[in-house]
Amino acid sequence: MFEHEIFGQYEELQKKARTRLIKMHYESNAGHAGGNLSALDILLCLHHAVIKKDDLFVLSKGHAAGALYITLWTMGKIPETELNTFHKDGTRLSGHPPVHGLQEVQFATGSLGHGLSLAAGLALAKKLKREKGRIYCLTSDGEWNEGSCWEALIFAQHHKLDNLTFVVDSNGLQGFGTTKEVADLGSLAEKFKIFGVETLEVNGHDPSSILSALKNNTTFKAIVAKTMKGKGASFMENKMEWHYLPMTKDQFLQATEELA
Repeated sequence: MFEHEIFGQYEELQKKARTRLIKMHYESNAGHAGGNLSALDILLCLHHAVIKKDDLFVLSKGHAAGALYITLWTMGKIPETELNTFHKDGTRLSGHPPVHGLQEVQFATGSLGHGLSLAAGLALAKKLKREKGRIYCLTSDGEWNEGSCWEALIFAQHHKLDNLTFVVDSNGLQGFGTTKEVADLGSLAEKFKIFGVETLEVNGHDPSSILSALKNNTTFKAIVAKTMKGKGASFMENKMEWHYLPMTKDQFLQATEELA
């Protein structure tokens, strides 16, 4: 079980994933590298150690598709050569998850605020059919400005979807500023608890913290993972502009050196 090996091998896996992610984004001249780096550790832990055959995953934070592709690459599910097609015409590896082409992608996402509703629908379907498996969903903190997220939360709690876990990649930044500046919601964890949802707060870059929170899944669960946009690349860390910017050659070389 990877969970027992993660503490001895995770640092190597993390470096491999981060450096390949940066290379893929640089070569495609694509943005969103900062938000992909904030989500990467969550995705690595989920897919390597938590998600099983009967489970399903929804990436509500669709602009973190690159981190999902890199995670699947580390598992041998996407070949190295295909990473070179990221963001190019005709690729399976589009800037947001494709509607067809990857078994691990249930829905095309990217219009923020809809992923948890889709995940709740999958969870209700499994419950009604009495099927095994759990649904996992990764959201961003900024998309909780969307009313549809709160509707999904109410729906899931009302229907007692004990087979649903969602994780918030809480890096404190969104497209036009900090989450506090754009629409301050205060503590998301405290608000989830008010709705009666079992809620845990974790360090979103610490595998032991992430995996501990993902254990004992017997209820509808929320995990608020504190992360940093651009984690590991000093010029990107906690900088709003890296929600968008592609890298120059010098920036790529600096990031590669710092992440290696």
